[in-house]
Amino acid sequence: METTAENVLNVTLLEPRMKHPTIFARFDELNKGEHLIILNDHDPRPLYYQLLSERGNIFTWEYLEAGPEWWRIRITIPSTTETNETLGELAAQDIRKAQVFRKYGLDFCCGGKKTVRQACAEAGVNPEVVEQELRNTESITGSRPLPYNEWSPDFLADYIVNTHHSYVRKNYPDIRMYADKVMRVHGGRHPELVEVHLLVEENYTELMSHVEKEEQILFPYIKHITAVKNGTATYQAPHFGEVKNPIAMMEHDHEAVGNNLHAIRKYTNGFTLPEDACASYSLLFRMLEEMEEDLLLHIHLENNLLFPQALEIEKSIQKS
Repeated sequence: METTAENVLNVTLLEPRMKHPTIFARFDELNKGEHLIILNDHDPRPLYYQLLSERGNIFTWEYLEAGPEWWRIRITIPSTTETNETLGELAAQDIRKAQVFRKYGLDFCCGGKKTVRQACAEAGVNPEVVEQELRNTESITGSRPLPYNEWSPDFLADYIVNTHHSYVRKNYPDIRMYADKVMRVHGGRHPELVEVHLLVEENYTELMSHVEKEEQILFPYIKHITAVKNGTATYQAPHFGEVKNPIAMMEHDHEAVGNNLHAIRKYTNGFTLPEDACASYSLLFRMLEEMEEDLLLHIHLENNLLFPQALEIEKSIQKS
């Protein structure tokens, strides 16, 4: 028997040619709120992507056991009460949720269009643990986070310039200096510092160009269409056609910067200092971690709040 009354499918008992057809047949029999547990002797991650491609984002994928000998995965068709909100949408509603995403390595910035369950499945994280921590953030007392999602696009654009663009210009020279200094002193014993230095330089080049393009081209247009929407300006078409064009360029920049941040975190082992770290070494890691936090919020505010608002405003203007 390949199955049990608990709706478990032991894939190892199936002939290779019958594995995927059988899993898909059992998947298609599921109703909302029902699940299928797959038992396998290796990680069936390729199956997740095949299901996602052929059946769409209509299921959740949860690792109940992840090796080394056995993998148990629960595939569930969510009931209509379960949320399909994306990481970006959740972070936009309450920025405190972003700390949970950072804790579990879930990209709420460049990967903000994924649902919690989808992101957890790809990262191999238990979604129930993440969802519980997300619920816990709602009961945190104390200072209320800034209401970014309540701000108008023109105000948000100014805030990004005055806070996050200013941070890059003010702090990045010191980060570059210490990345170079620590690499020269400690790079022989810690060759990963060479990679960290290269990534810091790549992000510096990317960010300097990025903030200039936003301040000179994209943000003035966003402020213009906001004024048009408010009835205080007459619409003037931009030279770049539609706002989706510069937004696509900015999101491409964000992805490059985000990938470099991820690599820096990997090379530094989550900013964990070695035993022989000196004061400059410690300072560099503190600055790198602070830079990561600032840039992730910076990218989130643009990708998940400012850019969608700009697209919607321009669309409404074109219809009028």
